[in-house]
Amino acid sequence: MTTDSQAHEIPTDGGPDPFEWLEDVEAPEALAWVGHHNDVARERLVTDRFRRLEAEVLEVLDSTDKIPGVVQRGSYLYNFWTDADHERGLWRRTTWESYRSEEPEWEVLLDIDELAEREGVNWVWHGAHVLRPSHDRALVALSRGGADADITREFDLVTKTFVADGFTREEAKGSLRWADESGNVVFAATDVGEGSMTNSGYPRTVRRWQRGTPLAEAPEVFAVAEDDLLAAAAHDFTPGFSRDVFVRAIAFYSSRTYLREASGELRHLAVPDSAEVDVHREWLLVELREDWQVGSRTYAGGSLLAAPVDDFLSGARDFEVLFAPTPETSLVAVAWTRHHLVLNTLHHVTNRLNVLTPPDSAGDAWRRRDLVLPAQVPALTTIAISAIDPDAEDTLWLTVSGFLTPTTLSRLTLADDGTVASVEELKSAPAFFDATGLEVTQHFATSADGTRVPYFQVGPRAADGPQPTLLSGYGGFEIPRLPAYSGTVGRGWLARGGTYVVAGIRGGG
Repeated sequence: MTTDSQAHEIPTDGGPDPFEWLEDVEAPEALAWVGHHNDVARERLVTDRFRRLEAEVLEVLDSTDKIPGVVQRGSYLYNFWTDADHERGLWRRTTWESYRSEEPEWEVLLDIDELAEREGVNWVWHGAHVLRPSHDRALVALSRGGADADITREFDLVTKTFVADGFTREEAKGSLRWADESGNVVFAATDVGEGSMTNSGYPRTVRRWQRGTPLAEAPEVFAVAEDDLLAAAAHDFTPGFSRDVFVRAIAFYSSRTYLREASGELRHLAVPDSAEVDVHREWLLVELREDWQVGSRTYAGGSLLAAPVDDFLSGARDFEVLFAPTPETSLVAVAWTRHHLVLNTLHHVTNRLNVLTPPDSAGDAWRRRDLVLPAQVPALTTIAISAIDPDAEDTLWLTVSGFLTPTTLSRLTLADDGTVASVEELKSAPAFFDATGLEVTQHFATSADGTRVPYFQVGPRAADGPQPTLLSGYGGFEIPRLPAYSGTVGRGWLARGGTYVVAGIRGGG
């Protein structure tokens, strides 16, 4: 700290804050203050050793040799890509055949850098919603400078141009979503004038907007209270199970889900407001955040429950418990395939996978088995799964990453009985540092109240005596810190003899 910052200590007696003028982050005085302190930091920190380390880290950060993550939409695999030459990014696609090759051929759909320059707006990509089942149109969201408020424009995936007279949403917090298979109707949750936004600044209403008509005249089909968080809507395009889903978000961890029947009536899925709800084909999944008493039975918070949707709407409350937590185990994610449900759980913040198969007929029970991965998947790595095409295939994206193991992306196919039929490695990230002589171990520290807190330790194998150690931990917003490959940590710390520790505080789940 310099003398001028020492003279401005924040008062503890409720007096005025002498730094309040820094709240105006773009004011010349604030920028000058930050510039001054940056100069002081550079003078003290930028040494020859710093420059060598900076060059090594920048080589990692600027590397284009990384796995292009993709999602399947129809016959194409879509990817959003950024690098040093495309800072705002490219929205592009390729085929399965090409993606399997060492150098896939990408068809560029939208160049955000070129669009930003042409329109003179600092556009930031906010995603795209592709129409099903035709996959010939998309609703593209763009944000000005990365703000929460954004715009939506309709994009033609055949001509690779914005639709001149297509759906367009002006800048606001909200969204457009396709409302049916025709591509001529969308759900608009956005600012349409007085009373259309909540006190939190998010959409309060949802309108069903027909192509060729003014948004202002679109009928309102759903609304929430002004002091709620927001209103949202989506259409379920699953073949044979087409339906509209509406969500009343009361707060960040409190919401209510409604299904709209053919008559237009909204049916509330009456589960605790804190629960997360998923409707897939004929099944309702309920993930509880708190205990829920149903009749004479109490389901524990953290459990995953299943019931037929139609039975639940008819008043039945007979749930199958697909997962129940323990003090050491929590649910991370679920992924439906065509015939199975895959659970990803954490046991002391290490991943375990289970395959559950719904009953074929009434009275049958769910079948479950451990998902045994190939032996080449190392221990103490992070395993992530997601469905490739849950409408038609029993296939999963399988991503594996560890502190010393560069990330790999594979295509995992399940057999009819839920076992692994095949694992095809598609892509692997490069190694940025030499991991020879390093190891990953897991240990536990006991807190003052007796809680055993797991932590990972990465460092020299059989190190003798104290080691320079970098300790990292995080546990907010239900986000655990898990093993992950980091070329920057590897080069900047591990390769220089340091030990790296990641603590699973708050239990990690």
